[in-house]
Amino acid sequence: MTKTLFAEFTAREGAQDEVARLLRDYADQVREEEGNLAFDVYTKASNARAFWIFEVYRDEDAFRMHLKQPYGGPFNTALAPLIEEDASVLTFLDPLI
Repeated sequence: MTKTLFAEFTAREGAQDEVARLLRDYADQVREEEGNLAFDVYTKASNARAFWIFEVYRDEDAFRMHLKQPYGGPFNTALAPLIEEDASVLTFLDPLI
């Protein structure tokens, strides 16, 4: 079964451009992972500081491999001071059908 999640966070005032740059670079790396099926980044139409990321991995093992990639830690370290939350808020999803 695929592993699907939704990550969300809000960039601090004035930090949205730097967050967007970090996300573009990170997305390029994640999309190259063998087990990644989707890594789609959005901003809320009514609030450009609100970021939403939809992620799909082939299975639980692929997701675990994603978490072990060497670029994840530096990305999260760089992101942390730029967002309002303590970390990305993750929501794991199960298919209905």
